[in-house]
Amino acid sequence: MIKRYLIERSSWVVLFIALQLVTLFIAFIDPTIPIRSVVYIVFLSTLILIIFVIVRYQKETAFYKGLKAWDGDYDLTDIKKARSPFETIAEERLEEQTTTFKNELSKHNTQLEREKDELLSWIHEVKTPLTTMQLMIDRVEDKKVKQQLKYEWLRTYLLLDQQLHKKRISFIENDLHIEETSLEPLIFQEIKALQAWCVPKGIGFDVSFQVEEVLTDEKWLAFIIRQLLTNAIKYTEGADISITSYTEYQQTKLAIQDHGRGVDAKDLPRIFDRGFTSTTAHQDTASTGMGLYLVKNAAKSLHIKLDVQSIVGEGTTFTLIFPNKNEFVTITGM
Repeated sequence: MIKRYLIERSSWVVLFIALQLVTLFIAFIDPTIPIRSVVYIVFLSTLILIIFVIVRYQKETAFYKGLKAWDGDYDLTDIKKARSPFETIAEERLEEQTTTFKNELSKHNTQLEREKDELLSWIHEVKTPLTTMQLMIDRVEDKKVKQQLKYEWLRTYLLLDQQLHKKRISFIENDLHIEETSLEPLIFQEIKALQAWCVPKGIGFDVSFQVEEVLTDEKWLAFIIRQLLTNAIKYTEGADISITSYTEYQQTKLAIQDHGRGVDAKDLPRIFDRGFTSTTAHQDTASTGMGLYLVKNAAKSLHIKLDVQSIVGEGTTFTLIFPNKNEFVTITGM
């Protein structure tokens, strides 16, 4: 800030130095003027200038120091009040711009919330004809056609469900209900919902529960498991998917292991990134890259840690590590 201040006042400093040099030059060429007295006057003037600059620096830079430290959160209370006319001009313009931006932000947020509510309402409305379609599909007698219709119906349902949770995840904290949740009925319900996809691919399930219950939100845990199972089924052919709950190092874990194509080691750190699909099967346009991203965000809100192990050509294991009860009470203040 000192350097910038001196640069800002450089023209005044140059003018002062030039005037002192002129004074010395006149005293030098005019023998009637005592040179020693002039040098003394120049010295005192320079000393007074230095003191003046130091004092003015403290006063003139206070406003700009506050402006530089401002974090841009539209709160102007942290900025020093303007003292000079030019500072007042800057302050007034800043307040005008901040008010304008606040109004624009409020308007856009209101519009965004309205669009979000409309989309959520539309998704719920679409689920009604989907339920009707499911009943109609159940009455189809041709097994092959029936299986194909069930498969396409399931794909549509899962896409709508993902979109619904995508919009809800921004305010997930308002939607959580933490309680002891039984794993067996929850997981079997998700497996049953995905049967239309598993049967044509020859996929079975090997389920083992050493731990029956976990402390979490049932609805969002079901969404996480649904996304992981969908991901596993998508890349598995003619092999079983293992689902196991167990305790390790005094922590409850739920592992979902498939025997699909696996994930390349260089892709593992990125699989939870928004929109990331794969570098090994980049031509796969069916993947949106949103499922695991939503899983990561939902798990974070539930304080569930995620661990992934994968070998290309052998399969992938996703492990959910649940917080214990004492840890959850500490985190949430329950």
